[in-house]
Amino acid sequence: MSEIEKGVAAHYGGPDLLSVILGAAAGPDGTLRPEILERIDEFHIGGSAATERLLDRMDLAQGARLLDIGSGVGGPARRAARRRLEVTGIDLTERFVAAATDLTSRLPALRVQFRQGSALALPFPDASFDAAMMIHVGINIADKPRLMAEVARVLRPGGVFAVYDPMRLDDAAAVYPLPWADGPGTDFLDTAEAYRRAAEGAGLELTAEIPRAEEAKAFFAMMREKAAEAQAAGVPPPPGIGLVMGAGASQKLANIAAAAMQGHVAPIELHFRKPS
Repeated sequence: MSEIEKGVAAHYGGPDLLSVILGAAAGPDGTLRPEILERIDEFHIGGSAATERLLDRMDLAQGARLLDIGSGVGGPARRAARRRLEVTGIDLTERFVAAATDLTSRLPALRVQFRQGSALALPFPDASFDAAMMIHVGINIADKPRLMAEVARVLRPGGVFAVYDPMRLDDAAAVYPLPWADGPGTDFLDTAEAYRRAAEGAGLELTAEIPRAEEAKAFFAMMREKAAEAQAAGVPPPPGIGLVMGAGASQKLANIAAAAMQGHVAPIELHFRKPS
């Protein structure tokens, strides 16, 4: 594991994720409540709605083999598997893989598995997958050309790769902490152009670029509204993506929300295809 990867893994250290999630989303018998789990296990801007938009655009056939790069605690991978896809999630952080596996075992059977590994050295043979997706992961990866080369290698000819990442819109300085970084050592926020250039160098063709700035602003506005309603009612806010961020979650979310509202950062979807 490289020094950068060690720093990324350390950033996502903290509380026992599985215990935190089960405490919020499981009943006394350990049964998960999906309506609560989905607010927690997709900790990216837009949550489950953003994942659905990405999957809709990918338009994969039932039975397609999908690789979820940076799968976290498994929310997007499980959502994809419910579309009758065969999903493999890979994540750098061992505790995410363990939590994803445990949570999945508590749900109705899905064709999804999780492995620990690096996006820069994917532990799979060439042409192993029909498709790949990456949600809020490139922000922690400095070497995007190598990332794209690895994705291109494991995709079959004609396979597709979908990215949904926060991307830099101007040269404004970052305000830390952020959900993915406490400082510049693990913050590799970049422009859409940098992603496109890296993908082109790996032989991937851009098929669509979809800005999601307005959806992000609406998402953060909804979060503020729910927090205000809970405060007015004198109750804790409902579980959300901040639950798994550990210490400083509220400040991390406030900083990325401000950057999005001010137009410095916005999530963008990029869709690529490996030529046949």
